[in-house]
Amino acid sequence: MKAWFVASLTALAVASVVAQTGTITGRVVFKGTPPKPKEVSASAMKAADAKCAALHKGKPLHIAEVQVGANGGLKWVLVYIKGNVKGNFKAPTKPVIVDQTGCLFVPHVAAAQVGQPVEFRNSDPLLHNIRANSKQGQSFNIAQPVKGMKQGRKFNKPEIGIQLRCDVHWWMAGYLHVLPHPFFAITSDDGTFTIKGVPAGTYTIAAWHEKLGEQTKRVTVKPNATVQVEFVFGGK
Repeated sequence: MKAWFVASLTALAVASVVAQTGTITGRVVFKGTPPKPKEVSASAMKAADAKCAALHKGKPLHIAEVQVGANGGLKWVLVYIKGNVKGNFKAPTKPVIVDQTGCLFVPHVAAAQVGQPVEFRNSDPLLHNIRANSKQGQSFNIAQPVKGMKQGRKFNKPEIGIQLRCDVHWWMAGYLHVLPHPFFAITSDDGTFTIKGVPAGTYTIAAWHEKLGEQTKRVTVKPNATVQVEFVFGGK
């Protein structure tokens, strides 16, 4: 009887917490003409690594640092609650995957919670290295000379915009973000994002892009409700 009573109270407490949360959703868009993608020619790729050039069958590689999709949606933007959120949020045990495939970082932008494992992989049949440039003392440089290699890291400090580079292939760049809580998202192809389970309250929400900078807005999250937010980058 006692165990049942305790379990019931626990279930009620969990239900109460869930009921006090809401959702932040919205879109990040780019207005104006986006910059042209950078072209890495076949000869430039071959000069760096003939095996890499072979993966692309002698065709140039186009890298869009500002990637704009349907209806102006801006991809690869980190949208997150700026600052701390009240509560204890245990880091997930499932790792965030950052792969190297086709001589590119995939995904181009990744995000993890403090203490969550991040697994760096090499899916190419050639040498890569991963150099993480941190401003919070979390830098590292590891080599992955063999296809299928996997190496894990954990980041113990929040940090926005840790740049990832491969020194073997000079065009390879990506970004990793580390957040103190789970309330963040990366925009999809059409610029949309959704952040669920946010405790009710008023927050500063930020949108961060590697080339376009950061914008912030104030939002109020109400229990069992969804608040819509839009960020606009680029010319008017």
